[in-house]
Amino acid sequence: MIRSRTALSALVLAGASSLLLAACTTASSPGDESSESASSSAKADPAANCSVEQSTDPLAIGTVLPLTGTLAYLGPPAIAGINQAVADINAAGGVLGQPAEITTATDSGDSNDMTVSSNAATQLIDAGVSVAVGAESSSVTLNIVDQLTSNCIVEISPANTATSLSGYSSYYFRTAPPDSVQGSALGQQIVADGNANVAFLVFNDTYGTGLRDSVQSSVESSGGQVVYGGNGEGQEFPPGQTTFSSEVSAAIASDPDAIVILAFDETASIVPELVAQGWDMSTVYMSDGNTADYSEDFEPGTLEGAKGTIPGADASDEFKQTLATSYQQQEGGTLTDYSYAAESYDAVILTALAAQAGGGTDAGTIQANMAAVSGAEGGTECSTFAECLTALEAGDSIQYRGVSGIGPFNENNDPSSAQIGVYTFDADNKPVYTTGIEGDVE
Repeated sequence: MIRSRTALSALVLAGASSLLLAACTTASSPGDESSESASSSAKADPAANCSVEQSTDPLAIGTVLPLTGTLAYLGPPAIAGINQAVADINAAGGVLGQPAEITTATDSGDSNDMTVSSNAATQLIDAGVSVAVGAESSSVTLNIVDQLTSNCIVEISPANTATSLSGYSSYYFRTAPPDSVQGSALGQQIVADGNANVAFLVFNDTYGTGLRDSVQSSVESSGGQVVYGGNGEGQEFPPGQTTFSSEVSAAIASDPDAIVILAFDETASIVPELVAQGWDMSTVYMSDGNTADYSEDFEPGTLEGAKGTIPGADASDEFKQTLATSYQQQEGGTLTDYSYAAESYDAVILTALAAQAGGGTDAGTIQANMAAVSGAEGGTECSTFAECLTALEAGDSIQYRGVSGIGPFNENNDPSSAQIGVYTFDADNKPVYTTGIEGDVE
């Protein structure tokens, strides 16, 4: 698609400048996102009546991760991160001198069948876990968070980004930043690349529409405009849809400079339709829900030049190799994706440190100490469980600085700051880390 860029020169310069400063502040989102946040903050805390007797039993951790469904590809990296965290904790002497345990692992499924996650939450409650790590999907968490936290289980998600979950419950935490940070970064990247008119292909899901609103706000505040799929236009498609001829035709007919795909497995059907209709795939943008390895899905070169964002720091090669080796040994599989592996690792380390700092492995003790061990009150910086354990045993307060690069928990139990990685797809349709943008969470 050929378009004159003369009118965009000032916009590109402004966008590039803002990208260098990216996400130092986050843009507020239009429409229903702010109302979602307001309703969340006004909602009664499901854990308000929790009164948990302190326990020094071995730390019992449960997981609620996507083993089936549209987000199943995110299961292996989360499992790898969690397993490695437990191994590192126990190698350092465990929590309160006892090994930590993954006692119950359940399948969260996806938002297409909420009965899977509801049943998983029931299993975790029946098992008496102190902590549930998961879910990956914000919609799934919104389905089970009341169920878990009202039963006084700490839920900590390594991947939830919906703004409506900020401050949702005193027993709910996450090691991924809300969509406002990723949306701001992605929108700024789009405009910095010289795109003034943007179209969205977005599914009607809490994650999709919430992130769309944040990206739209960022694009518009940078001088761009949304020409298809914007907030309030009613052009979203339902989750699970498999054919997209009409949506792609309509998006291209709006004459955009760039198309943003906000979806999960639906992406595998949207991309071929874009190719079939002659769209320049180097002007496609994605997010953490679909920035993945498509080397086995599409012909080489299909996505070359397309970009996507994933919250979180780019983990070191050493960390990735450690995870790959341990995943092969423990799960018998090959780890090909590392999305949210670092956040999953840090989620477990933080809960173990909270238990150690508070002298109890019960949910109440963990909840009361999570912010402190993350560094909300300052203290000695440490980057491993072993280092932090030494500091705690010396009577010091600590600031855990883990592999995900997040800042201390804020008053909403969100990371106060986080990295957003920008990835560019190579000729093999694999996303390659390009740069990182640090953003603060409001």
